[in-house]
Amino acid sequence: MMADESVGIVIPAYDPDILTLENYIGCIREVIDPKVIRIEIDAPQQSHIDRLRNIAKCNASTARRGKGGAIMEGFDALETDLLAFADADGSVPAESLGDVLKQVKEGTADVSIASRRHPSSHIVVHQTILRRLLGDAFAFVARKMLPTRCRDYQCGAKAVRADAWKAIGHHCYEPGFAWDLEFVSVAGSLGYEIAEIPVDWEDHPDSTVNPISTSVELATALVDVKRRTDAISTSPRFSNVSPTDQSKLTEPGDDDN
Repeated sequence: MMADESVGIVIPAYDPDILTLENYIGCIREVIDPKVIRIEIDAPQQSHIDRLRNIAKCNASTARRGKGGAIMEGFDALETDLLAFADADGSVPAESLGDVLKQVKEGTADVSIASRRHPSSHIVVHQTILRRLLGDAFAFVARKMLPTRCRDYQCGAKAVRADAWKAIGHHCYEPGFAWDLEFVSVAGSLGYEIAEIPVDWEDHPDSTVNPISTSVELATALVDVKRRTDAISTSPRFSNVSPTDQSKLTEPGDDDN
């Protein structure tokens, strides 16, 4: 990494626990010290906007853009060399987010993703049995259908070099929770190496995510994502690209992957 490369972090939020988010931002500043933290918050209370603007750049949307829509708007607005996002509930702690960023900082990968299913991950608080079963089933189906196989497509922290995002973002359309899946699949189809990083992870049962409706949304989007990434693979424009068929399981201390 060049010494002066800058880091920007986007946090998409909808009806967040403000105290949790404030504490999380404080930890991110202490551990990572990014140039910019940008909160992309949908349909917020004015009191939430006022509090968040005291500690980070806050872009509020009166409309419900969805997680993917918020991340894409945030990434497109950042002018830093490295981009990352983290979910607002802080399920991926700042130290683990730093491990995810480390891969793109050191140039060992253009794309780095957090993974709860990495053998070295530490799950502090597990999801409910239903959410775990649905998540495992979805990850299994996604690995069978998509061009790039990963253990965990949906964990809430990812990082990418800004120049890679310019190419990847051009092919991303999913506005909701399926954005993570699309981002990884497009990156792999365009030949970017993907590092899959172990994390400490803590489930938040008070999340606004409904496991049933989200699973239906993801299953429907999976078909569209496969169709779009298949189109990249078969396009003459990308005939010289070698797709990434599998993520690399990487430890935070690895320097040679």
